[in-house]
Amino acid sequence: MPVTVPLRPRSREKNRRFSGALLALGAMAFAAGLPGEAHWFGAFSGAAYAAPGDAKPYDDKLMRLAEILGAVHYLRELCSAKDGQIWRDRMKELLDTEGGTAIRRARLTRSFNQGYRSYRRTYVTCTPTAQSSIERFLAEGIQIADGLVKTAP
Repeated sequence: MPVTVPLRPRSREKNRRFSGALLALGAMAFAAGLPGEAHWFGAFSGAAYAAPGDAKPYDDKLMRLAEILGAVHYLRELCSAKDGQIWRDRMKELLDTEGGTAIRRARLTRSFNQGYRSYRRTYVTCTPTAQSSIERFLAEGIQIADGLVKTAP
């Protein structure tokens, strides 16, 4: 089910920057159980649009991470992973950390929902291709989150 989050700004502490990305990274690494190294499986296809003064240099990566969380939430549920709401919870943590304004929260939520809905339209049963997509998304999400954490000011 797509994320529905009230659009209200939240304050955040400087030392909490990217903690949502760290939590998403930890959840992805735990759930994936991926041996070996993660690979890059593509880049976000569109530029992140923001209100003047609201844009951050890492927005494209953050929006892609939100989209991946949505896709993984749908696909793992479809493939009976019994994750419950872990991916939605990670998205909420990302919103709490990075969704400082209503516009940012809306953009992040839209990205999550886009990932969820696009795979809901594509897959109605769990197939080997759907399972492969999960693995690719988890690897890409880990790489994005890790990169965000490493480049944090």
